[in-house]
Amino acid sequence: MSIFSPSRYITCVEHIDLDALWASGKRAILLDRDNTLVPRDRTCAPDSVAAWLDHARELGFELIMVSNNWHVSHVSRSAGELGMDYISFACKPLPFAITAGMKRLGARKEEAVMVGDQLYTDVWGGKLAGVTTILVKPQSTADLWYTQIFRIFERMALRGVPCEE
Repeated sequence: MSIFSPSRYITCVEHIDLDALWASGKRAILLDRDNTLVPRDRTCAPDSVAAWLDHARELGFELIMVSNNWHVSHVSRSAGELGMDYISFACKPLPFAITAGMKRLGARKEEAVMVGDQLYTDVWGGKLAGVTTILVKPQSTADLWYTQIFRIFERMALRGVPCEE
């Protein structure tokens, strides 16, 4: 499997089957912020995302936000509202922040899953860190100019890859 191929490709975070993840031995979920948990053009996560995270905690998952966003105040506010620890300015696809997140959660590679909306940051970083990766569609079409460029290549790379509802 290619380093740019996610383990799974799903429409949104809330459609990830937490019971199936738990049954497969996953115990830690590392989550991107922008356009994964929080739409890029908003400051708060939708209620459906907050409810999904609550269910994850009820099942026993350890959660951490791993974001490339360098606005620490935005990341810390979102993480606080969603009840999880965070790492900002993660520099994904470099794997160091993902590895640090696993260490904070006390999780081994085989117990962890990285969830994000970008193939060339979240998925690639997760693969370099040696964890399962889940790519979700972005929550918003609003993106930074350079992310818009990456999205063109993403669409080409994902052509023919089925997206689970």
